Amino acid sequence: MAIEKARPKIVKLDMNPMVDMAFLLVTFFMLSTSFRTDDPTEVILPTSNAEIHMPEVSVMTIYVNPSGQVFFGIDGKFSKKALIEHIVRRYELELSEYQIENFSLLSGFGVPISELPNLLNDRENLKFYPMKGIPTDSLSNELADWVVYARVVNPSIRVAIKADKATEYQHVKKVIKTLLDNKILRFNLLTEKMPSQKQP
Repeated sequence: MAIEKARPKIVKLDMNPMVDMAFLLVTFFMLSTSFRTDDPTEVILPTSNAEIHMPEVSVMTIYVNPSGQVFFGIDGKFSKKALIEHIVRRYELELSEYQIENFSLLSGFGVPISELPNLLNDRENLKFYPMKGIPTDSLSNELADWVVYARVVNPSIRVAIKADKATEYQHVKKVIKTLLDNKILRFNLLTEKMPSQKQP
């Protein structure tokens, strides 16, 4: 009598749910991640022991480089579009839809308002445009308008000053005076965390 050998059972593992889960996770992280954009000017921050962290969103950043030139930026494409529309009405500028779209792609800028059309003409050369800073003089303080209209667009926006450690105080003082003159009494001065010193 022939004895049949028991065939080993083949175990099948269905990988479809795992593949679905992997794609869901990838999609979630792609949609929820905010990428760090380039600053409009190079700024080396001073160091401090501060422990407070700035939020990732809803921030207005005012940059002051070592030469005292002032640059401005806010986050959010729709906020930028609403902001530039206020500036267009205030200064009676003529900007095309293409130029407004280009403005919404800027991480920050530093030009007088009269130069905005030239800056926004060419999307490919936005990074290479020679920016000489936003006027903050008492006669022509355009920074004040950017600050005020940014608050109109987003009343809960946080204000941060990002000044280079080599910037003279008088330049930062002009920015602070602009904020105080427009009833902005709470703002942050950004710094780098001081490296911890090892105990001997």
